[in-house]
Amino acid sequence: MIQLSVMLAFGRIMAEVARKFKQPAVVGEIIAGLILGPTILGTFSPDSFDLLFPKTGASAIVLDGFTKVAVVMLLFIAGLEVDLHIVFQQGKQAISSSFFGLIIPFFLGFIIPYSFPSFFGDTGTSDHLLFALFMGTAMAISALPVIVRIMMDLKLFKTKIGMLVVASAMVDDVIGWMIFSIILGMIGKGGQMAVGYTLLLTVGFTAFMLTIGRGLLNRMLPWVNKKLAWPGGLLSLSLSLCFLAAAFTEYIGIHAVFGAFIIGIALGDSEHMSERAKEIVHQFINNIFAPLFFVAIGLKVNFLVNFDPWLTLVIIIIAFAGKIIGSGLGTRLGGFTWRESLAAGFGMNARGAMEIILGIVALENGLINEKVFVSLVIMALITSMTSGPLMKWMLKKEGR
Repeated sequence: MIQLSVMLAFGRIMAEVARKFKQPAVVGEIIAGLILGPTILGTFSPDSFDLLFPKTGASAIVLDGFTKVAVVMLLFIAGLEVDLHIVFQQGKQAISSSFFGLIIPFFLGFIIPYSFPSFFGDTGTSDHLLFALFMGTAMAISALPVIVRIMMDLKLFKTKIGMLVVASAMVDDVIGWMIFSIILGMIGKGGQMAVGYTLLLTVGFTAFMLTIGRGLLNRMLPWVNKKLAWPGGLLSLSLSLCFLAAAFTEYIGIHAVFGAFIIGIALGDSEHMSERAKEIVHQFINNIFAPLFFVAIGLKVNFLVNFDPWLTLVIIIIAFAGKIIGSGLGTRLGGFTWRESLAAGFGMNARGAMEIILGIVALENGLINEKVFVSLVIMALITSMTSGPLMKWMLKKEGR
């Protein structure tokens, strides 16, 4: 109880400090974790850190459970942000932008770690290929909630370029999380099924939920809104479906976050899931579970001991180059000016919470070491903090 109290209170304080400097709340919450964790409190007062956050025992197990539930919920609300109608409206332009915005970052993120495994902390064991595949996926994925927020702040959300960036990010995230979940299935984390069955069930589950399942949910929601107490009934049912889908994908050998993400898309795309209902779900998760997760990031790793400046710099360069070149090229081929295309690349470069969630799951499953994890967290923060200003700067030169 004391752990949760301290994490929520300190996370909120630092989130408000971050907002004063016009930075995302997640930046302040991670800094709160660094202060409470082994990086600062554990360095200057190790006894206090061990007393407040013991590594073993019931409290450690309970806190780990809270953070795992928080991850599932965060991917659920990320799925709620996906609007399939926007993707369909953008048509060929979204396909072009998302294709190159996925392939080029994935290729750079795969080929460089694969070619220089020792630099990235990979020992060249049997998981060498999986490590490189993960790095490719990490470079390819975007942070849809951060991108949507940036588009709104820049008043670009309803513009042609804004809709294109959001649609491309949606496609990239769905494919990226599917690839990552399959990678986890290949290392035997989650279920006991063969990789072929896991892949087949993953594609089948995704196709079903985004077609028939989406239609069934769309028919069911009016009854829920009419017959059950509002908003309690909708909130309870949404989270129930979230955990059920998460349990199913975990059972078939895919990480639980993928099931939560897909059910979020299916629910959020319904015309009967109002913006007000989405906002209630967002507020509940973003102000209670999200701070616990992001503060807990700082509790897991000593960022000073595991900070490798050259590794971090290389990962940041790969991230910027892959997304800006890939998304920029795809957008240019879609008929936009080169300045608009570069702006789209900057917009797609925001990694935010999604990259951090990807990193923590990979760390827990032994795909990456702590130094790579620290570099990914720093990269996620830098790309999120620079995405909006760089996009604004590029469009200002365009005359917007």
